Amino acid sequence: MSGKTITVENLVRRFSLRVLAGENLNEKLITQSRVHRPGLEFVGHFDFFPTERIQILGRKEINYLHKLSKEERKIRIGNIVHYHPPCFIVTAGEEGLTYLTKYCLEEGIPLLITNKPETTSEFITYLDAYLVKEMAPEMSIHGVCVNVSGIGVLLRGNSGVGKSETAHTLIGRGHRLVADDIVVLKKLSPQTLLGTHDEKTKEFLALRSVGLLNVVRMYGRKAFQEETRIALDINLTKWEKDALNNELEQEAEFTDYMGVKVPTIEIQLQPGRDVAGLIEAAANNWYLRQQGYSAAEEFMSRIASDISDQSAD
Repeated sequence: MSGKTITVENLVRRFSLRVLAGENLNEKLITQSRVHRPGLEFVGHFDFFPTERIQILGRKEINYLHKLSKEERKIRIGNIVHYHPPCFIVTAGEEGLTYLTKYCLEEGIPLLITNKPETTSEFITYLDAYLVKEMAPEMSIHGVCVNVSGIGVLLRGNSGVGKSETAHTLIGRGHRLVADDIVVLKKLSPQTLLGTHDEKTKEFLALRSVGLLNVVRMYGRKAFQEETRIALDINLTKWEKDALNNELEQEAEFTDYMGVKVPTIEIQLQPGRDVAGLIEAAANNWYLRQQGYSAAEEFMSRIASDISDQSAD
């Protein structure tokens, strides 16, 4: 598991930002996945100033600075640049920013501006989402990741058990491949686990006796998805006689990935068994459970109702 940092240059490329001041952008590291709008800091309150965050200057902050006298503006801005935040991003246009550019150049702090004036809150939403995803703790596991009817599923099992072949069958049924062989898991929150590929294996599916397939070239864009939220963990195992649990509803089991608990089930493989169909059923059943419905509970309710009716007679 690892946490990541990104550079200011990454931000410039991702959001097509213009650089008004700053050199060596690749050396300026961003270590915090949250941004900050310096409001209280401009009026002298620094008790809780998050100096390691990106500082966002919207129309409200820029209009305030414009109204200050030259000397007071120097003090207000100087108090903030003194802490050397990783960068400033202005969303209110570049008109009248000569003084801010001057201070950033003197302190070696990148000053960036969005391509066109936009709502600061909207830009912060996009930027926060990007930072959380890019800087999330991550780990890699051996397996396959697919999206089945909008539900992210991990397929695990020993090498050669049939994970990739099962994924190929699911693709043929209209579902999507996310990653084969190496699945990168990113923890976005205590409840959210994202599955994606490692770039090298993007769009590739390896089938024994057939070779490497590019699913997009063979089946079109609908056969591949960049990432998916992991909802279900399925362990594919070899068939063991008399080992299947046929109770109405098995006790819930979970697998822990970086503190995120993912519901786990086991599916045993046997020649002629429709494993892809079972995975579809498992995914759809998981979805129904999220909606508050349990087939087992409804069945038991019917039995109880029938017994009650017989007792009444």
